[in-house]
Amino acid sequence: MSGPDALFSLRNNFYVGAYQAAINDSDVHGLSEDESIERDCLVYRSYIGLRSYQLVIDEINDSAPTPLQAVKILAMYLAGPQYKENAISSLKEWLSDGVISNNPVLKLVAGTIYMHEQDYNEALKHTHSGGTLELNALNVQIYLKMHRSDHAEKQLKIMQQIDEDHTLTQLANAWINLAVGGSKVQEAYLIFQDFCDKYQQTVTILNGKAICCMHMGKFDEADTVLLEALNKDAKDADTLANLVVCNLHLGKPVTRYLSQLKSYHPEHLLIKRASSAEENFDRSVQAVA
Repeated sequence: MSGPDALFSLRNNFYVGAYQAAINDSDVHGLSEDESIERDCLVYRSYIGLRSYQLVIDEINDSAPTPLQAVKILAMYLAGPQYKENAISSLKEWLSDGVISNNPVLKLVAGTIYMHEQDYNEALKHTHSGGTLELNALNVQIYLKMHRSDHAEKQLKIMQQIDEDHTLTQLANAWINLAVGGSKVQEAYLIFQDFCDKYQQTVTILNGKAICCMHMGKFDEADTVLLEALNKDAKDADTLANLVVCNLHLGKPVTRYLSQLKSYHPEHLLIKRASSAEENFDRSVQAVA
């Protein structure tokens, strides 16, 4: 029988988006070599969650093990346009090496990057076979982006067979419930509420709860929850985007949130859509004039 999981707390904090707590929990002793690498990956991924990309790029050197090199590629990809091309070509190079292309962290990074690129078929090429709960959870996200909740539900069933109560399984369940909608939204809300009671109230969990509120037409409650999230991280893209949507429904001004989103996340889909709408409007005005 195996002993207690030394990395449970660190891993769980990472999954719910409590990145600083995960970093603070990382001083774990008596780890095997594999566990030490997993610990370091989780710590650096937590720094990525805190947008400390440069720290990750600077600290992971070229002699680091494959999983850490993969995390460095993710940091480079997210660090800004100047690194993006380099990150994608490094990723392709690593994936073309038959010996290391099967590494679960590398597959996870490949799936994440290609999902960001909206190249969902390429993402699934690297993640579809699963192998870890994290890869299954990423598959759920990819299928939901493709509007294939039927495939997402199959991935969830696999996760439930492995560990029904696992944080990632519960999160995946909530994402699917939100995508399906209707009475399922209440079930998603209860999962996020349970997380709020059990764990640190993170930006990730609060946004999940707020989206449920909006789906249920409770925009005042959603606004309160989102402002709580904004207090925790004033630059979070999801919080700012959700505040724009929520305040539009409440008839409140959204200019400030939009300009903050544009300033911090110029590539965000909401900003691209807003810019496109403005250009179309200007074109229409000129055509009439």
